[in-house]
Amino acid sequence: MTVELVKHSASDSDVLWAARVSTAGEQSLEEVTKDPERSKGLINYLMRDRHGSPFEHNSMTFFISAPLFVFREFHRHRVGWSYNEESGRYRRLDPVFYVPAEDRKLVQQGRPGKYEFVAGTPEQHKLVSEAMAESYRQSYAAYQEMLEAGVAREVARATLPVGLYSSMYATCNARSLMHFLGLRTQHEQAKVPSFPQREIEMVGELMEHHWASHMPLTHAAFNANGRIAP
Repeated sequence: MTVELVKHSASDSDVLWAARVSTAGEQSLEEVTKDPERSKGLINYLMRDRHGSPFEHNSMTFFISAPLFVFREFHRHRVGWSYNEESGRYRRLDPVFYVPAEDRKLVQQGRPGKYEFVAGTPEQHKLVSEAMAESYRQSYAAYQEMLEAGVAREVARATLPVGLYSSMYATCNARSLMHFLGLRTQHEQAKVPSFPQREIEMVGELMEHHWASHMPLTHAAFNANGRIAP
Protein backbone atom coordinates (compact mmCIF):
# COMPACT_ATOMS: atom_id res chain seq x y z
CA MET A 1 0.00 0.00 0.00
CA THR A 2 1.19 3.52 -0.79
CA VAL A 3 -0.01 6.60 1.08
CA GLU A 4 1.47 10.03 0.45
CA LEU A 5 0.30 13.28 2.00
CA VAL A 6 0.51 15.55 -1.05
CA LYS A 7 -1.11 18.69 0.37
CA HIS A 8 -2.34 19.83 3.75
CA SER A 9 -3.55 22.72 5.83
CA ALA A 10 -3.69 21.02 9.19
CA SER A 11 -2.39 21.92 12.63
CA ASP A 12 -3.54 21.81 16.23
CA SER A 13 -3.94 25.60 16.11
CA ASP A 14 -6.77 25.13 13.61
CA VAL A 15 -8.78 23.41 16.32
CA LEU A 16 -8.10 26.16 18.84
CA TRP A 17 -9.07 29.22 16.83
CA ALA A 18 -12.19 27.47 15.57
CA ALA A 19 -13.24 26.58 19.12
CA ARG A 20 -12.46 29.96 20.69
CA VAL A 21 -14.47 32.01 18.22
CA SER A 22 -17.53 31.21 20.33
CA THR A 23 -16.16 33.28 23.22
CA ALA A 24 -13.48 35.51 21.68
CA GLY A 25 -14.91 36.38 18.27
CA GLU A 26 -12.30 37.75 15.86
CA GLN A 27 -9.68 37.70 18.62
CA SER A 28 -9.66 33.93 18.33
CA LEU A 29 -7.40 34.32 15.29
CA GLU A 30 -4.58 35.10 17.71
CA GLU A 31 -4.39 31.34 18.31
CA VAL A 32 -2.89 30.91 14.84
CA THR A 33 0.44 32.35 16.02
CA LYS A 34 0.45 30.96 19.57
CA ASP A 35 1.96 27.67 20.73
CA PRO A 36 -0.90 25.15 20.77
CA GLU A 37 0.85 23.19 23.51
CA ARG A 38 -0.41 25.79 26.03
CA SER A 39 -3.99 24.84 25.15
CA LYS A 40 -3.80 21.08 24.83
CA GLY A 41 -6.30 20.84 27.71
CA LEU A 42 -8.90 22.53 25.52
CA ILE A 43 -8.28 20.06 22.71
CA ASN A 44 -8.70 17.17 25.12
CA TYR A 45 -11.92 18.70 26.48
CA LEU A 46 -13.36 19.09 23.00
CA MET A 47 -12.49 15.50 22.17
CA ARG A 48 -13.75 14.10 25.47
CA ASP A 49 -17.10 15.91 25.36
CA ARG A 50 -17.45 15.36 21.60
CA HIS A 51 -17.55 18.95 20.45
CA GLY A 52 -16.65 17.92 16.93
CA SER A 53 -16.94 20.91 14.60
CA PRO A 54 -13.61 22.58 15.61
CA PHE A 55 -11.83 19.49 14.24
CA GLU A 56 -13.24 20.15 10.75
CA HIS A 57 -11.36 23.40 10.01
CA ASN A 58 -8.37 21.73 8.36
CA SER A 59 -7.67 19.72 5.24
CA MET A 60 -5.43 16.84 4.15
CA THR A 61 -5.11 15.39 0.65
CA PHE A 62 -3.62 11.93 0.33
CA PHE A 63 -2.46 10.05 -2.76
CA ILE A 64 -3.29 6.40 -2.18
CA SER A 65 -2.42 3.33 -4.19
CA ALA A 66 -4.21 0.14 -3.14
CA PRO A 67 -6.24 -2.77 -4.55
CA LEU A 68 -9.73 -2.07 -5.86
CA PHE A 69 -11.35 -4.01 -3.03
CA VAL A 70 -9.79 -1.58 -0.55
CA PHE A 71 -11.24 1.40 -2.40
CA ARG A 72 -14.69 -0.19 -2.47
CA GLU A 73 -14.63 -0.23 1.34
CA PHE A 74 -12.99 3.20 1.48
CA HIS A 75 -15.75 4.85 -0.51
CA ARG A 76 -18.33 3.90 2.10
CA HIS A 77 -16.89 6.85 4.05
CA ARG A 78 -18.68 9.80 2.45
CA VAL A 79 -19.21 12.51 5.07
CA GLY A 80 -16.23 14.86 5.07
CA TRP A 81 -14.44 13.04 2.23
CA SER A 82 -13.77 13.84 -1.44
CA TYR A 83 -12.37 11.29 -3.91
CA ASN A 84 -10.96 11.25 -7.42
CA GLU A 85 -9.79 7.87 -8.71
CA GLU A 86 -8.00 6.84 -11.88
CA SER A 87 -10.38 5.57 -14.54
CA GLY A 88 -10.21 2.41 -16.60
CA ARG A 89 -12.43 4.17 -19.15
CA TYR A 90 -9.74 6.70 -20.03
CA ARG A 91 -6.42 4.93 -19.57
CA ARG A 92 -4.93 1.51 -20.13
CA LEU A 93 -4.59 -0.11 -16.70
CA ASP A 94 -1.22 -1.49 -15.65
CA PRO A 95 -0.83 -5.14 -14.57
CA VAL A 96 -0.17 -4.45 -10.88
CA PHE A 97 -1.99 -6.89 -8.62
CA TYR A 98 -2.20 -7.65 -4.92
CA VAL A 99 -0.82 -10.87 -3.45
CA PRO A 100 -0.86 -11.16 0.38
CA ALA A 101 2.50 -11.25 2.12
CA GLU A 102 3.43 -14.27 4.18
CA ASP A 103 2.51 -12.51 7.42
CA ARG A 104 -1.08 -11.92 6.23
CA LYS A 105 -3.40 -14.05 8.39
CA LEU A 106 -5.54 -16.22 6.11
CA VAL A 107 -7.97 -18.23 8.23
CA GLN A 108 -11.15 -16.76 9.70
CA GLN A 109 -12.49 -18.25 12.93
CA GLY A 110 -15.77 -17.47 14.68
CA ARG A 111 -18.91 -15.78 13.46
CA PRO A 112 -19.44 -12.33 11.90
CA GLY A 113 -19.17 -9.62 14.52
CA LYS A 114 -17.10 -11.84 16.78
CA TYR A 115 -14.35 -13.47 14.81
CA GLU A 116 -10.61 -13.43 14.44
CA PHE A 117 -8.05 -14.26 11.82
CA VAL A 118 -5.20 -16.68 12.45
CA ALA A 119 -2.09 -17.52 10.48
CA GLY A 120 -2.42 -19.84 7.52
CA THR A 121 -0.29 -22.88 6.85
CA PRO A 122 2.59 -22.78 4.35
CA GLU A 123 0.39 -24.83 2.03
CA GLN A 124 -2.42 -22.28 2.25
CA HIS A 125 -0.07 -19.41 1.52
CA LYS A 126 1.33 -21.30 -1.45
CA LEU A 127 -2.18 -21.96 -2.75
CA VAL A 128 -3.23 -18.32 -2.36
CA SER A 129 -0.14 -16.98 -4.11
CA GLU A 130 -0.27 -19.42 -7.00
CA ALA A 131 -4.04 -19.22 -7.53
CA MET A 132 -4.05 -15.42 -7.48
CA ALA A 133 -1.07 -15.16 -9.82
CA GLU A 134 -2.68 -17.52 -12.34
CA SER A 135 -6.01 -15.73 -12.16
CA TYR A 136 -4.30 -12.37 -12.67
CA ARG A 137 -2.34 -13.64 -15.68
CA GLN A 138 -5.46 -14.97 -17.36
CA SER A 139 -7.61 -11.92 -16.69
CA TYR A 140 -4.97 -9.44 -17.84
CA ALA A 141 -4.26 -11.49 -20.96
CA ALA A 142 -7.98 -11.34 -21.80
CA TYR A 143 -7.96 -7.58 -21.15
CA GLN A 144 -5.01 -7.07 -23.49
CA GLU A 145 -6.56 -9.27 -26.16
CA MET A 146 -9.75 -7.22 -26.17
CA LEU A 147 -7.88 -3.92 -26.32
CA GLU A 148 -5.76 -5.13 -29.24
CA ALA A 149 -8.96 -6.18 -31.03
CA GLY A 150 -10.28 -2.63 -30.74
CA VAL A 151 -12.68 -3.16 -27.85
CA ALA A 152 -13.25 -0.03 -25.76
CA ARG A 153 -11.31 0.24 -22.52
CA GLU A 154 -14.51 0.66 -20.51
CA VAL A 155 -15.71 -2.72 -21.79
CA ALA A 156 -12.42 -4.61 -21.64
CA ARG A 157 -11.78 -3.63 -18.01
CA ALA A 158 -14.72 -5.78 -16.90
CA THR A 159 -12.47 -8.83 -17.01
CA LEU A 160 -10.08 -7.44 -14.40
CA PRO A 161 -10.37 -8.60 -10.75
CA VAL A 162 -10.64 -6.54 -7.57
CA GLY A 163 -7.03 -7.41 -6.73
CA LEU A 164 -5.92 -4.89 -9.36
CA TYR A 165 -4.21 -1.80 -7.94
CA SER A 166 -5.78 1.59 -8.49
CA SER A 167 -4.84 5.06 -7.30
CA MET A 168 -6.81 8.01 -6.02
CA TYR A 169 -6.69 11.34 -4.24
CA ALA A 170 -8.64 11.39 -0.99
CA THR A 171 -9.25 14.66 0.85
CA CYS A 172 -10.59 14.84 4.39
CA ASN A 173 -10.48 16.78 7.64
CA ALA A 174 -9.32 15.51 11.01
CA ARG A 175 -12.83 14.72 12.22
CA SER A 176 -13.67 12.56 9.21
CA LEU A 177 -10.27 10.87 9.38
CA MET A 178 -10.78 10.02 13.06
CA HIS A 179 -14.12 8.41 12.22
CA PHE A 180 -12.39 6.39 9.51
CA LEU A 181 -9.60 5.30 11.86
CA GLY A 182 -12.06 4.34 14.60
CA LEU A 183 -13.71 1.88 12.22
CA ARG A 184 -10.84 0.75 10.01
CA THR A 185 -8.02 0.17 12.48
CA GLN A 186 -7.54 -1.89 15.61
CA HIS A 187 -5.81 -0.27 18.56
CA GLU A 188 -5.22 -1.14 22.20
CA GLN A 189 -6.65 2.22 23.32
CA ALA A 190 -9.90 1.88 21.37
CA LYS A 191 -13.02 1.75 23.55
CA VAL A 192 -15.10 0.23 20.76
CA PRO A 193 -13.73 -2.90 19.06
CA SER A 194 -13.36 -2.91 15.30
CA PHE A 195 -12.82 -5.75 12.85
CA PRO A 196 -11.31 -4.15 9.73
CA GLN A 197 -9.93 -6.02 6.77
CA ARG A 198 -6.18 -5.98 7.14
CA GLU A 199 -5.50 -4.30 3.80
CA ILE A 200 -7.60 -1.20 4.52
CA GLU A 201 -6.14 -1.12 8.03
CA MET A 202 -2.66 -0.88 6.46
CA VAL A 203 -3.80 2.20 4.53
CA GLY A 204 -5.33 3.67 7.69
CA GLU A 205 -2.12 3.18 9.65
CA LEU A 206 -0.12 5.07 7.03
CA MET A 207 -2.64 7.91 6.92
CA GLU A 208 -2.63 8.13 10.70
CA HIS A 209 1.16 8.43 10.73
CA HIS A 210 1.03 11.48 8.45
CA TRP A 211 -1.83 13.08 10.36
CA ALA A 212 -0.18 12.58 13.76
CA SER A 213 2.95 14.41 12.61
CA HIS A 214 0.95 17.56 11.83
CA MET A 215 -1.67 17.46 14.60
CA PRO A 216 0.10 15.68 17.48
CA LEU A 217 -2.06 17.13 20.27
CA THR A 218 -5.27 16.21 18.47
CA HIS A 219 -3.93 12.74 17.77
CA ALA A 220 -2.94 12.27 21.41
CA ALA A 221 -6.40 13.38 22.58
CA PHE A 222 -8.01 10.99 20.08
CA ASN A 223 -6.07 8.09 21.60
CA ALA A 224 -6.56 9.22 25.20
CA ASN A 225 -10.35 9.31 24.71
CA GLY A 226 -10.78 5.86 23.28
CA ARG A 227 -10.26 6.63 19.57
CA ILE A 228 -13.86 7.74 19.16
CA ALA A 229 -14.39 10.57 16.69
CA PRO A 230 -15.93 13.68 18.31
